[in-house]
Amino acid sequence: MPRIQVLSDTLVNQIAAGEVVERPANALKELLENSIDAGAENLNVELIAGGTKLIKVIDDGGGIGRDDLALALHRHATSKIRDFDDLQRVSTLGFRGEGLASISSVSRLVLTSREAGGAHAWRVDADHGRLSEPEPAALALGTMIEVHDLYYQLPARRKFLKSDSTEYAHCADMVQRLALANPGKQFTLSHNGRAQLRLLAGDLLKRAAAILGDEFAASAIAIDEAAGPLRIYGLTGSPTLGKSSRDGQYFFVNGRFVRDKVIQHALREAYRDVLHHDRHAAYCLFLDLDPDGVDVNVHPTKIEVRFRESQAVYRFLLHSLKKALAATKAGTMPAGIDPETGEVLVPPPSIQTAGQSYADLAARGAYSQQAMPLPVANEPMALYDRMFGDLRRNDGVATLDARPPALGSDQATPAWNPSATAPQTTPFPAHNDAGIPPLGFALAQLHGVYVLSQTADGLIVVDMHAAHERVVYEKLKNALDLEQLPTQPLLIPHVFPADRLDVATVEDHGETLARLGFDLSVQSPTLLAIRGVPLLLKDADVVELAKSVLSDIRDVGASQVLTGRRNEILATMACHGSVRANRALTIPEMNALLREMEITERSGQCNHGRPTWFRLTMNDLDKLFMRGQ
Repeated sequence: MPRIQVLSDTLVNQIAAGEVVERPANALKELLENSIDAGAENLNVELIAGGTKLIKVIDDGGGIGRDDLALALHRHATSKIRDFDDLQRVSTLGFRGEGLASISSVSRLVLTSREAGGAHAWRVDADHGRLSEPEPAALALGTMIEVHDLYYQLPARRKFLKSDSTEYAHCADMVQRLALANPGKQFTLSHNGRAQLRLLAGDLLKRAAAILGDEFAASAIAIDEAAGPLRIYGLTGSPTLGKSSRDGQYFFVNGRFVRDKVIQHALREAYRDVLHHDRHAAYCLFLDLDPDGVDVNVHPTKIEVRFRESQAVYRFLLHSLKKALAATKAGTMPAGIDPETGEVLVPPPSIQTAGQSYADLAARGAYSQQAMPLPVANEPMALYDRMFGDLRRNDGVATLDARPPALGSDQATPAWNPSATAPQTTPFPAHNDAGIPPLGFALAQLHGVYVLSQTADGLIVVDMHAAHERVVYEKLKNALDLEQLPTQPLLIPHVFPADRLDVATVEDHGETLARLGFDLSVQSPTLLAIRGVPLLLKDADVVELAKSVLSDIRDVGASQVLTGRRNEILATMACHGSVRANRALTIPEMNALLREMEITERSGQCNHGRPTWFRLTMNDLDKLFMRGQ
């Protein structure tokens, strides 16, 4: 058996390079992180053949002195940590002292640097681990590193590299990650002598617009929440702009791009209620916490982390993201950015039309609610009462009705008395100076599916079923949270045939059904009777509604219905209780729906993540008709 031997430093570095430098993008990451740690404000990257022939990084950081040049290329030599306590509280991007040593062991590396106060720069060459003596060179303050012919003496590793275009794409993505994490620094990138990317120093909105797109930046939801040592801030994408892939997801922990299962699961859960099931959210989010609360020394590439209190981090992220997404009410326009001027955009103010402001027109009644010469305008108000019977309108305020609608001439349901902690009034959104609500005034109904509404700056199109479904769903959630989900007794019970499993479910889980607002009883081994349904769903198909809920309880168990699966059950109930397509609405009913959307959380999307409304501005319409062209 061969004797145990100590490996040479060159071979050790080449082994380490297999983990640290999997491809040119990993080498580029190490070089750029060193530049950022050195305080560079301008970073210039030049690539040839996707980085396989040349990776050059020039920065204006602090530079390296002559005596430290050789040490910089030694394994486990670093200026960023000194002892174990420093390792426990890493605050820099690099710290292992492996990056440059690993790169120099599998390439021809040239390191040129000039520190502040130096008369000139110094240069050192490394050819697969063999170092030259430092020699004088010409360079402004900062460092230039050139990596030539990566893996050219290791054909077994080189054959695993992809095409030049693929390797360049990975390098460009690496630059974009670091650029998003450092919006105050300037980045330039060229490939094969052609400029590919130039990112000027600015703020996060500008940087997000340049990398994630103008549409993302204009519609993103800003978030900034803190709890104890934890802080989450940045931009998270509108659920309506969900993507088919995960390539728009950037998450940083203490400024370091990471992929972590705890973080990804929390973000998926936060979006579950508003994002379509086959779409993925885009985001650029930053989590800051005490360095000793996260272990970044998990993998040589430093893309994985381990939290010391992972459950606390999970709950914090989930709560913060849900809070931000809950504020996406229909009619609200998130502050975005104009990519041309860099100015923050806000919802449009009063604009001028034919020399008259909307305020002038509103004063003459031009934009108050008017009767429309359409067949729907003659419909009775019964549907309005059924949709919003639990609300009263008093001087622009929606109030929970303590007396649900009467049944017949003399029978009414028991009074519904919300707890003292429940909000008794919910003011509608403040109108603009012209008195126009965020979603405007209803004009008409299109094909029994869409509501058309005129706003201060154009036209709103609302999917009435999707919008009403979200309104009912949020009411059900709030009522169940307060344990105030009232039951509407039925004058005549609905008796329907049921299989033995449904009958057993009613017998075993009567308390759960009661909490959900159902009063079901067993009439016989094959018949069930519905004597009461949730008040908010009193106009639904009660038999189909009951069957759906019984099926869900049987599949997942009663305890899961009111915990993990609660929202799915309520979403099913809301879908059954919402207005259907081809249901004619009156103008007041349409306006009632618009006002409900404006005060309902997450009303920009239905329960399944599809958008409930779209806006067409006057500019959009003018372009369609080529006005002014």
